[in-house]
Amino acid sequence: MATHSSLGYPLSTALGRSEPLTGLLQRVRESRARYDAVATLLPPGLRAGTRPGPLDETAWVLLVANASSAAKVRQLLPTLEEALAARGWAGPPIRIKILTPP
Repeated sequence: MATHSSLGYPLSTALGRSEPLTGLLQRVRESRARYDAVATLLPPGLRAGTRPGPLDETAWVLLVANASSAAKVRQLLPTLEEALAARGWAGPPIRIKILTPP
Protein backbone atom coordinates (compact mmCIF):
# COMPACT_ATOMS: atom_id res chain seq x y z
CA MET A 1 0.00 0.00 0.00
CA ALA A 2 1.38 3.39 -0.97
CA THR A 3 1.81 6.05 1.64
CA HIS A 4 1.16 9.72 1.11
CA SER A 5 4.88 10.47 0.96
CA SER A 6 5.49 7.83 -1.73
CA LEU A 7 2.91 9.41 -4.03
CA GLY A 8 4.92 12.58 -4.47
CA TYR A 9 2.31 15.26 -3.85
CA PRO A 10 -1.47 15.59 -3.54
CA LEU A 11 -3.73 15.59 -6.58
CA SER A 12 -4.69 19.22 -5.95
CA THR A 13 -1.02 20.18 -6.21
CA ALA A 14 -0.63 18.22 -9.45
CA LEU A 15 -3.68 19.94 -10.91
CA GLY A 16 -2.29 23.32 -9.98
CA ARG A 17 1.09 22.57 -11.58
CA SER A 18 -0.22 21.20 -14.86
CA GLU A 19 -1.66 23.68 -17.35
CA PRO A 20 -3.71 21.03 -19.23
CA LEU A 21 -5.14 19.65 -15.98
CA THR A 22 -5.88 23.15 -14.70
CA GLY A 23 -7.80 23.87 -17.91
CA LEU A 24 -9.72 20.63 -17.57
CA LEU A 25 -10.62 21.42 -13.97
CA GLN A 26 -11.83 24.89 -14.99
CA ARG A 27 -14.06 23.40 -17.73
CA VAL A 28 -15.49 20.86 -15.27
CA ARG A 29 -16.29 23.64 -12.81
CA GLU A 30 -17.87 25.81 -15.50
CA SER A 31 -19.95 22.88 -16.76
CA ARG A 32 -21.24 22.34 -13.22
CA ALA A 33 -21.94 26.06 -12.78
CA ARG A 34 -23.90 26.13 -16.05
CA TYR A 35 -25.90 23.11 -14.94
CA ASP A 36 -26.64 24.72 -11.59
CA ALA A 37 -27.88 27.81 -13.46
CA VAL A 38 -30.42 25.84 -15.53
CA ALA A 39 -31.31 22.86 -13.32
CA THR A 40 -34.28 24.62 -11.76
CA LEU A 41 -35.77 25.07 -15.25
CA LEU A 42 -35.98 21.29 -15.66
CA PRO A 43 -39.00 19.48 -14.24
CA PRO A 44 -37.97 17.47 -11.13
CA GLY A 45 -38.30 14.07 -12.81
CA LEU A 46 -36.25 15.22 -15.77
CA ARG A 47 -33.68 16.92 -13.53
CA ALA A 48 -33.04 13.65 -11.69
CA GLY A 49 -31.88 12.00 -14.92
CA THR A 50 -29.82 14.90 -16.28
CA ARG A 51 -26.15 15.60 -15.55
CA PRO A 52 -23.63 18.21 -16.70
CA GLY A 53 -21.26 16.87 -19.31
CA PRO A 54 -18.19 18.04 -21.19
CA LEU A 55 -17.68 21.68 -22.12
CA ASP A 56 -15.38 22.87 -24.90
CA GLU A 57 -15.28 25.56 -27.58
CA THR A 58 -17.88 23.80 -29.75
CA ALA A 59 -20.57 22.72 -27.26
CA TRP A 60 -21.69 22.16 -23.71
CA VAL A 61 -23.15 18.69 -23.31
CA LEU A 62 -26.07 17.73 -21.10
CA LEU A 63 -26.12 14.01 -20.36
CA VAL A 64 -29.61 12.51 -20.09
CA ALA A 65 -30.85 9.11 -18.97
CA ASN A 66 -32.82 8.05 -22.05
CA ALA A 67 -34.27 9.04 -25.42
CA SER A 68 -37.56 10.35 -24.04
CA SER A 69 -35.68 12.59 -21.60
CA ALA A 70 -33.48 13.80 -24.46
CA ALA A 71 -36.57 14.77 -26.46
CA LYS A 72 -37.98 16.73 -23.53
CA VAL A 73 -34.70 18.52 -22.86
CA ARG A 74 -34.41 19.42 -26.56
CA GLN A 75 -37.79 21.16 -26.28
CA LEU A 76 -36.39 23.23 -23.42
CA LEU A 77 -33.14 24.21 -25.17
CA PRO A 78 -34.25 27.75 -26.10
CA THR A 79 -35.24 28.43 -22.48
CA LEU A 80 -32.02 26.93 -21.14
CA GLU A 81 -29.85 28.89 -23.58
CA GLU A 82 -31.69 32.13 -22.72
CA ALA A 83 -31.06 31.51 -19.01
CA LEU A 84 -27.37 30.92 -19.68
CA ALA A 85 -27.11 34.04 -21.84
CA ALA A 86 -28.75 36.09 -19.07
CA ARG A 87 -25.90 34.97 -16.80
CA GLY A 88 -23.20 35.82 -19.33
CA TRP A 89 -22.78 32.43 -21.00
CA ALA A 90 -23.89 33.18 -24.56
CA GLY A 91 -22.22 30.12 -26.05
CA PRO A 92 -21.29 27.52 -27.04
CA PRO A 93 -24.58 25.79 -27.88
CA ILE A 94 -26.01 23.00 -25.74
CA ARG A 95 -25.90 19.45 -27.08
CA ILE A 96 -27.78 16.51 -25.64
CA LYS A 97 -26.27 13.06 -25.26
CA ILE A 98 -27.93 9.93 -23.92
CA LEU A 99 -26.04 8.13 -21.18
CA THR A 100 -25.35 4.52 -22.02
CA PRO A 101 -25.42 1.98 -19.21
CA PRO A 102 -21.98 0.71 -18.09
